[in-house]
Amino acid sequence: MARDHVRGHVHGPTRAPPRGVRTGGIPATVVVVTGVAGAGKSTVALLLAHRLGWAYQDADDFHTPVNRARMAAGEALTDEDRRPWLAAVAAWIGRRIAAREPVVIACSALKRAYRDQLAGGRPEVRLVHLHGSRQLIRSRLVARHGHFFPAQLLDSQFADLQEPEPDERACVVDVDRPPEAVVAAIVAQLSAVPTEEPHMPPTASGEQWRLRHGAHEAVVVELGGALRHYAVDGRPLLDGFAAGERITGGRGQLLVPWPNRVAGGSYRFGGEELRLPLTEPENGNAIHGLLRWVPWRLQARGEDAVTVGTTLFPQPGYPYRLEVAAAYRLGPEGLDTTVTTTNVGDAAAPYGVGQHPYLTVGTDLVDTALLTVPARHRLRTDEHGLPTGEEPVEGTAYDFRTARPIGEEHLDTAYTGLDRDPAGHCTVRLAHPSGRHGIDVRLVEGIRYVQVYTGDTLSEHGRRRRGVAIEPMSCPADAFRSGTALTVLQPGDSHVFRWGLAPWGSW
Repeated sequence: MARDHVRGHVHGPTRAPPRGVRTGGIPATVVVVTGVAGAGKSTVALLLAHRLGWAYQDADDFHTPVNRARMAAGEALTDEDRRPWLAAVAAWIGRRIAAREPVVIACSALKRAYRDQLAGGRPEVRLVHLHGSRQLIRSRLVARHGHFFPAQLLDSQFADLQEPEPDERACVVDVDRPPEAVVAAIVAQLSAVPTEEPHMPPTASGEQWRLRHGAHEAVVVELGGALRHYAVDGRPLLDGFAAGERITGGRGQLLVPWPNRVAGGSYRFGGEELRLPLTEPENGNAIHGLLRWVPWRLQARGEDAVTVGTTLFPQPGYPYRLEVAAAYRLGPEGLDTTVTTTNVGDAAAPYGVGQHPYLTVGTDLVDTALLTVPARHRLRTDEHGLPTGEEPVEGTAYDFRTARPIGEEHLDTAYTGLDRDPAGHCTVRLAHPSGRHGIDVRLVEGIRYVQVYTGDTLSEHGRRRRGVAIEPMSCPADAFRSGTALTVLQPGDSHVFRWGLAPWGSW
């Protein structure tokens, strides 16, 4: 398997530009050059990297020696054979994005599913597809010597090939011309994609970045990288906030580097006693992290996706340095959110993450909405909102494993023991009383707890019980003190937190 490095640096080591800056005029961090064997991926990708001053990598390096030998012997690989290879390439791309190292990588990625694994939900990645006729490609393979991929496997390549679809935003370039001309055409197409699309004017929450995909629309804001709005066919699915309003109640906010509370703001880590500012003074706690009230930078943007990020610098109570990026992407099934955090400091750092959306299914109050939380346990808490223990939900008022109305229950409850599907995902559902439509909160990666809050203690009385906060969390309240499900990020380590909103039914 390939080593975690970038090979083929041009003109010496390439220094990555700051986040959000166009590199070589290209609004991306990673360009994946795809196509069948013989299309010239390696040649074109290497020339493109040279043109941009980026690094170059060949995805073939990630194949195991066994798979390379099988292909050299004329044996076509199956999807099962390719699965670990694709996973290794996707993980490598993620590390390059986190490290802010622009790179061009040559990778066949013939099927849509393969490309989705490499680029899906990653606005930093652009696809370039090299197109050529079967006759042209065959003539090139026959003339090629010393490569492990034989010409007789070309038919299997074209059998697997699925041309990029419009929503993949791939640059498609014909290869019936010299490689230098192909590269020039690629650069022209990539550079034509604007990085600064028209946007809404600054407001109480800063810049507003609107995303659209079909009937889906979402708005992400500069302040805290929060999710302000999500609607389908004009029907709000978030009890969010207006562009001119202050953010209250944690609406849509990202909770980094801890979700929920730290008792007394004090904890011990790495042999050191640390004390955080008390941001919930009425309960004597530090609450919801350190990045809710700082501006986040625009890193990448498309019509249906945006990535924002910020740096958490060492400060009193948290002397660690993290780079955080939140990628929001709309698709036909809903909104996907991926938060990637990398420890760029020189010491291990305690870490947790969550997000705080309030959902609505169109009811005046949440009482009649149907809630499903597939969790076997909940955390008991004291009067300060801090965990005192864990108990089964079976036989209690907190058992929502089967859909039922919320009723008059006052929920501010963390659930764990989540039931997951074969892919390891868990789905929390809020449905309209009719049962005909609703919205699913999909807990995909890096999530072990989910907090459900009916808003009974909000300072704005008119907002109480208008929406249900369903908050994915990597760890529970007070994890900095208890260590429960706490992530320890070693220098260079990254953590991925992924969840999504999926509306369903007839509205």
